Amino acid sequence: MTLLEDKRALRSVMLAWRAALPEAERRTAAEGLLARFRHERLVETPAVVSGFWPIGEEIDIRPLLMELSGQGCQLALPVVQGKGQRLLFRAWRPGDPLEAGVFGTLHPSAKREAIEPEVLLVPLLACDEEGWRLGYGGGFYDRTLAALRAKSTVTAIGVGFDAQLVAEVPHGPQDQRLDWLLTDRRACAFV
Repeated sequence: MTLLEDKRALRSVMLAWRAALPEAERRTAAEGLLARFRHERLVETPAVVSGFWPIGEEIDIRPLLMELSGQGCQLALPVVQGKGQRLLFRAWRPGDPLEAGVFGTLHPSAKREAIEPEVLLVPLLACDEEGWRLGYGGGFYDRTLAALRAKSTVTAIGVGFDAQLVAEVPHGPQDQRLDWLLTDRRACAFV
């Protein structure tokens, strides 16, 4: 199989697994994610941190975003600018209204300032023990991380359910590794 076929196959398996996860387990995982974050202290605060508004069956990181805001972090949410482009990040505070974006995303209004994060909380479908991440296939985070890392040091923290840590994620030369994985049961750094 080709790299794209390998990714497509793993993506299909992980989407099906996540869709079958009961709501009670989702809530428990969101609570576990926040508890693990509090225990591990992965972000030196205050910092500029981009999160994401969960879509579909993604783990709910909104409690974590509230925690970061309470610790004095400047938050941002990503905006998809178009196919083949990197993400733009707009400032966001809890309670700010959100607008509909592409792929079912929600993002801050265009009136909010664009900012560059120091820490990115990155959604994922799968991650392996070397920090390779599988996303939805658009390459938005890979392009964004490459551009940000070319200018300064940023920390990419993959965020998901613990079962999304798999033995191997197929990856190619355009893929960017994560620095950390944060789940409801663990936090692990990739060297």
